[in-house]
Amino acid sequence: MNFSNITWLDDKGHIKPPIMLYLILVFLARGWCVFVASLTQFNDRAGLVRLFYPYKQDFIMALVAGIGAVFVYGLIIAERKRKWAKFIPWFKRGRMLLWVLLIIDAAMLTQRLIHDDFIFKLAYGLDALFLFWVSLYLLKSKRLYHYFNDWHEVDGELNKKSP
Repeated sequence: MNFSNITWLDDKGHIKPPIMLYLILVFLARGWCVFVASLTQFNDRAGLVRLFYPYKQDFIMALVAGIGAVFVYGLIIAERKRKWAKFIPWFKRGRMLLWVLLIIDAAMLTQRLIHDDFIFKLAYGLDALFLFWVSLYLLKSKRLYHYFNDWHEVDGELNKKSP
């Protein structure tokens, strides 16, 4: 049998993480992405941060909220390696964790809107639009549902026995 037309499975028959999941995690951890990018500038490290986050408290809140996205990314790495079976229960709750992170991000968006007296900015509109798209994706994606249910205890035990 040739299964080369099924692109969402890897060589071992496990479901690969969807590309949209990586985009969601980058969106949720955008504070950390800006922080890492600012470390590469030698002359004015705070300049890049001020470009995206004019208020320091918004940047700090983005870093705190992004910790959850970094944790989910760590769970994805653990699942891809099929090691650390103790993370299986956390991985199974991955969709719920994404929902919690989306709610936190929506609360941060609301706080930024209140802080700017509800004056429309393109960044706020794009954030709200992406939050809406991500929530639809989390509700409707069968592949994401199957992906978060693909790692079983048996897989972790098999990995321990194999050299």
